[in-house]
Amino acid sequence: MRAKSFERKSDINLIATTEKERAVLIGVATRALSGTLRESELGANYGLATDRSQRANALRNRVEDYLEELQLLAESAGAEVVATLIQERQSIDPAYFIGSGKARELAEFVENERINLVVFDDDLSAVQVRNLERIIKCKIVDRSGIILDIFASRARTREAKTQVELAQLQYMLPRLTRQWTHLSKQFGGIGTKGPGETQIETDRRAIRTRISHLREKIKHIAKERKEQRKGRDKFPRVALVGYTNAGKSTLLNWFSSADVLVEDKLFATLDSTVRAVSLSPAHKILLSDTVGFIRKLPHNLVASFKSTLEEVVESDILLHVVDISHPLFEDQIEVVNETLEELHAANKPTIFVFNKIDRLEDRSIVALLGKQYPNAVFISASRSINLGSLQTKIMELLDDDIAEQTMTFSQADHHIISQIHDMAEIVDKQYHGEQIVIRFRMNSIHADKLKKALAKKHAV
Repeated sequence: MRAKSFERKSDINLIATTEKERAVLIGVATRALSGTLRESELGANYGLATDRSQRANALRNRVEDYLEELQLLAESAGAEVVATLIQERQSIDPAYFIGSGKARELAEFVENERINLVVFDDDLSAVQVRNLERIIKCKIVDRSGIILDIFASRARTREAKTQVELAQLQYMLPRLTRQWTHLSKQFGGIGTKGPGETQIETDRRAIRTRISHLREKIKHIAKERKEQRKGRDKFPRVALVGYTNAGKSTLLNWFSSADVLVEDKLFATLDSTVRAVSLSPAHKILLSDTVGFIRKLPHNLVASFKSTLEEVVESDILLHVVDISHPLFEDQIEVVNETLEELHAANKPTIFVFNKIDRLEDRSIVALLGKQYPNAVFISASRSINLGSLQTKIMELLDDDIAEQTMTFSQADHHIISQIHDMAEIVDKQYHGEQIVIRFRMNSIHADKLKKALAKKHAV
């Protein structure tokens, strides 16, 4: 639901607010963005009666939706959004992003309305930040800065704090100007959390040294995670992925009673959680929940959280959770798919889990999406609607490509035999002296795990 606003001069919408760090959000509608509009956004009759104003309205609606998400980000970081501004341009201005004229107009608005934070929905270069700060006398923060700030405030474990700090320092390094380094001392608050004031005041060499130290620390954490994963190979691993706030943690709690934090806010969960889940006596899995993805997720953040996201990379099945009630859920699917490509995890068997169907006003979209995504389930995790169908769908995928095999083992191979009992349906078992012949039915996921376990045994 959009915040209440009323029209101001120069497309600035003012929003009623309480006393907090006051922020104005900036979005830019360009020709490049216009090319990404979907037919559903342009309307059913677009193309029959081509109308420039129709495309312009659709473009503006898209940017408004983006700013609505940016407002959630800003509020999650602790700001009070008092105004939004949308500028329509042919292209981004390389010096000021919004152009010097609009920057001066914004500076006047900032002064009159006592704004102390301007947030751009796109990433700014160091030159753009420096030029804008010369005109606009308040903090200038871009989308990546806000996201990193939220991650810093949400980080609880040693691993999360280390990963966030590394991402923040890598983000800071190319933007480190004299004015920027004293940002924390001058302003404090949003956009300056994380490494801390003393770290921001250090020079580039000190930051590079710290980055090197953090990278080594993360390597050590990655080794620890690898050790933790060692004993999990005998069960199929299923990972929940999706856009932030899609309902992944609610789903994990339903399956496993994991008591994972569930809040209606962005990035409520940063650390991965893995739980053993018994879908049926013959179907046991390890289900993991990881950090949610978001549009324009900073590349450094993805790289820094690589050890956490290994749960996705090493999974056998992905449950791609989608908030079907969100107006831009198709864009969110694309964002998640692009991030999975970046992680080299896009080709895994995937079940699309369209969540929050209880919030839909028009249910006709369900039939359309069912045709577009054959391997999909439509649920409400919070109200436990149709979760049995999801459970069945997972078991069907686990049972895909089941084949019967017969193998002979020494009775001393207790570990391998135990794994087969855990992962397969035993058809027949015969003892011949010191050897045991086992005939069993096993799916392709388990067969691959057994193959790796046998290879490891023979390598010893």
